[in-house]
Amino acid sequence: MALIVQKFGGSSVADAESIKRVARRIAHTKAEGNDVVVVVSAMGDTTDELLDLAGDITATPPQREMDILLTAGERISMALLSMAIHELDVDAQAFTGQQAGVITDTSYGNARIIDVTPSRIQRTLDDGAVAIVAGFQGVTQFTNDVTTLGRGGSDTTAVALAAGLGAAVCEIYTDVDGLFTADPRIVPSAQRIDRISTEETLELAAHGAKILHLRAVEYARRYQVPIHVRSSFSDNEGTLVIDNDEEGPMEHPLISGVAHDSSQAKITVVGVPDVPGSAAQLFEAVAAAGVNIDMIVQNVSVHHSGVTDISFTLPHEQGAAARTALEAMAAKHGYAEVKYDDGVGKVSLVGAGMRSHPGVSARLFSALYEAGINIEMISTSEIRISVVTRSEDLPEAVRAIHTAFELDATEVEAVVYGGTGR
Repeated sequence: MALIVQKFGGSSVADAESIKRVARRIAHTKAEGNDVVVVVSAMGDTTDELLDLAGDITATPPQREMDILLTAGERISMALLSMAIHELDVDAQAFTGQQAGVITDTSYGNARIIDVTPSRIQRTLDDGAVAIVAGFQGVTQFTNDVTTLGRGGSDTTAVALAAGLGAAVCEIYTDVDGLFTADPRIVPSAQRIDRISTEETLELAAHGAKILHLRAVEYARRYQVPIHVRSSFSDNEGTLVIDNDEEGPMEHPLISGVAHDSSQAKITVVGVPDVPGSAAQLFEAVAAAGVNIDMIVQNVSVHHSGVTDISFTLPHEQGAAARTALEAMAAKHGYAEVKYDDGVGKVSLVGAGMRSHPGVSARLFSALYEAGINIEMISTSEIRISVVTRSEDLPEAVRAIHTAFELDATEVEAVVYGGTGR
């Protein structure tokens, strides 16, 4: 007997028939002799509908009340799924994040889990029942206020419960058959990845891959939780995210995949004084505005000019905050101009094998050159190369790189069952 945590995304529980299909899968896992904990997202587009409803009421909803509103979607899903499992003569109990013991900080809308105390979940398992937990939510430590965990929060809930309960595996069910070498919507010839390390998965998730949320992978790596990404619409094997198992340390392929991110924008600060401390002042102001920075490039200052240009990328939705902060500094620090460009995208090549293989960069840049795609920024890590291009060139850039590194499958493997990828 093993303890298995299963997480089902919104497209997997989008309607009554989908919920019944998920219930049958859970009942089958239980019938095989396993203890089962299930984490569930809101049905289909419920969260977006709640956001729209709040927007019809007020343009500036209090964040505390917004979190209370948004957690309603997962509570609906957990109750309906528990009912469906009961219809199959399997005992099940539904729990909110608070009842499940998910303790968070007070950052409404994007709270972080600081502890998991799943005593009620464990008692339910001991009684032989399936525990159904509402994902995406928790409760603050001292005030018992409801919080949400931000985008992909149900993934994080599932991994955190798997760690807290000592589960054998955390199965993430979505609407594609695992992780692929690229987004199947852009590269239909993408191949399914059988096994991949958490290090590579972190890079893919951080740079645009949408199937697993970054914080969930970070949690899994920290607490050594194996993740199995599968489709709730098929019985295909999926992808195992793990660093070591009974077969020993993984042997990494040269390239694991190509990720892309179309949600990026670029800011260029023109005429920054080329003296010690200028960059620190600039980025302290951006950090104080709550902006997350990705890639940074500082140009070499023109001879005798005494000034330089600094460019960086950031999420679209944080562009206004960054511009406001920098424009407020412009007169005081002598910046000539703050340029904002939301017509860019990022493509990233990821693979632990590139540590020991020369020529990866050359092949990447040659592929983009042959496709007629211009590169605006470059960033690297030990196992990743990222480039910024024009947003309209992003799909072609992904396909060109995918083909250049011989990642195309000979037969179509990628099927998107639910249409959203989550």
